[in-house]
Amino acid sequence: MSRSTSLPMPSTAPALLIYLYAFIGVTVFAFTLPMTRLAVQSFDPWLVGMARASIAGVFAAIILLATRSRRPTASEWRGIALSCTGVIVGWPVFSSIAMQTVPSSHGAVLSGLIPLATAIVASARSGEPLSRRFWMLSLLGAVLVLLYAFYIGEGALQTGDIWLALAVFMSGVGYAEGGRVARTLGGWRTICWCLAASLPLTIPATLWLTFPMTEMPSSQSVMALLYLALFSSLLGFFPWYKAMAMGGVARIGQVQLAQPFLTVLISAVWLSEQVDLLTWLSCIVIIAIIAASRRA
Repeated sequence: MSRSTSLPMPSTAPALLIYLYAFIGVTVFAFTLPMTRLAVQSFDPWLVGMARASIAGVFAAIILLATRSRRPTASEWRGIALSCTGVIVGWPVFSSIAMQTVPSSHGAVLSGLIPLATAIVASARSGEPLSRRFWMLSLLGAVLVLLYAFYIGEGALQTGDIWLALAVFMSGVGYAEGGRVARTLGGWRTICWCLAASLPLTIPATLWLTFPMTEMPSSQSVMALLYLALFSSLLGFFPWYKAMAMGGVARIGQVQLAQPFLTVLISAVWLSEQVDLLTWLSCIVIIAIIAASRRA
């Protein structure tokens, strides 16, 4: 899979350093679903998605102004626009809606398909075909995820599963496009421009969604929202996009295979969610399939 969209690993950048950047980003993202589950206890899920982008966007704009960052080119703007739909709107909003009805450990299993979605989008954008083995493994992984969702839902897909599937796809779009733009614009500039350019949408939406609130949110939900804004939406992308730009979208996407494990572990330890053996086994199987598809 790495042959499709990856840039050659720069000889001046140690591979260990590149993967360290990627792992830092993945560790930050692993807290996203548990934090989202805490945030939606007090906030509307649409408000969570818009507010985290608004708060992060203000800080991103300050960073851009303070560093006098160059403006993106026309080609980079197109990639930024697509990345925005995925990582600024799609994943935050859809995953927030899903976390109202399913545990974050459940979401972690479905989010295990994000690396696969990222690779498919990256390959589609590059125009290079994927092997038959890749598509067969992709289909197998999707079927197993659906079987898991059907089992948990006692024979039917839960509403949260549908929202999670949409979130996974949008995340793949955002990561693939962001990683591509970061090759020329730089990792931190890419996410900062994504967030800053979204402010004309996210700030009015945040204010409009805030007005109907009648109760004070819990401090736990507020802290979770701040984490989502400053880390999941902003700072986590600094090392993540940097690693993708240095090592290639498909190659570095492999590191995200660790995210479901980390998320399930966080959910079990921090949120005291009951994680059954099936969920752990599903994580292992899905990750194994995706890892195999990367080499297809």
